[in-house]
Amino acid sequence: MKPTTQPLNRTISVAPMLDWTDKHCRYFLRQISQHALLYTEMVTTGAIIFGKGDYLAFNDAEHPVALQLGGSDPVDMARCAVLAQQRGYDEVNINVGCPSDRVQNGRFGACLMAEPDTVATCIKAMQAEVDIPVTVKSRIGIDQMDEYEDLTRFIDVVADSGCDTFIVHARKAWLKGLSPKENRDVPPLMYDRVYHLKQQFPDLHISINGGVKTLDDTDLHLNYIDGVMIGREVYSNPYILAEVDSRYYQDNHSIPSRHQIVHNMIAYAQTQLDEPYARIWHIARHMLGLFQGQPGARIWRRYLSQNGTQKGVGVELLSDALAVLDEAQLQAEKFQSESFINRVG
Repeated sequence: MKPTTQPLNRTISVAPMLDWTDKHCRYFLRQISQHALLYTEMVTTGAIIFGKGDYLAFNDAEHPVALQLGGSDPVDMARCAVLAQQRGYDEVNINVGCPSDRVQNGRFGACLMAEPDTVATCIKAMQAEVDIPVTVKSRIGIDQMDEYEDLTRFIDVVADSGCDTFIVHARKAWLKGLSPKENRDVPPLMYDRVYHLKQQFPDLHISINGGVKTLDDTDLHLNYIDGVMIGREVYSNPYILAEVDSRYYQDNHSIPSRHQIVHNMIAYAQTQLDEPYARIWHIARHMLGLFQGQPGARIWRRYLSQNGTQKGVGVELLSDALAVLDEAQLQAEKFQSESFINRVG
């Protein structure tokens, strides 16, 4: 396929990941990149409207940040979009990609790919009430509705309602027969289908999701589409975001070191632990991969994991883990130096 001219409005984003991209995770990732678009975990309309907790809470430092919304009732979706705009979210994204049984039973997520008219009705209802973008995240297909024509029909109907931004996970979803975890790996990636979408719908902003491991992968995708959404790789290796701002947003501010990020998170944790039921592990668990690929990374992970859930542990967990890491790195440098001396001697 012939590459397209790279668009000026390229978007690099971090995927919404259930139980992962909570407010602590997003604040942590924002220390690494100031421009990558961050998404909340999927939040259902029922939780927002009827839940006792504050499911829309976020820190102003997280901008740009989007709410991913699960639902299919146009009235409820519009109501939640209004609440999201009032709280300051930069975008509301409709989940049309999650394949779990619980989501299907609530009639939202990937099963809505079979109901493009329902999604379109929600888009219209939401856009009538808010000014912020309303976008859609989908799969390339579901079950037996997995031909390219099925995908283009879905896109065509939803785009006709006024939606101009789609994030497409380049795998189909099996609603029956595969678990949500298996649906992230078993169906093959079909990037070409997403590339073809951009050619067929050049006026739409289309991002690709699924299997992106490096920024070099991102560069390859950006030859064909408008944006790239990175998911699990960011969570296991968050420092992958360190070059995003200079590489894609022409912002050459100094990249914070991993150590500086830890110190930033220590300051953040001190402001969070006074909240009811707050625990340092709620913050530290998102930081396990910060030193991925660096000397002492395993020691860092092990220290946080073994001590983070202990009763009475506070913000000192992070500073103590950093001290243990520094000692491990010092010993590694000393060993390398001695080995070099022995080789040349």
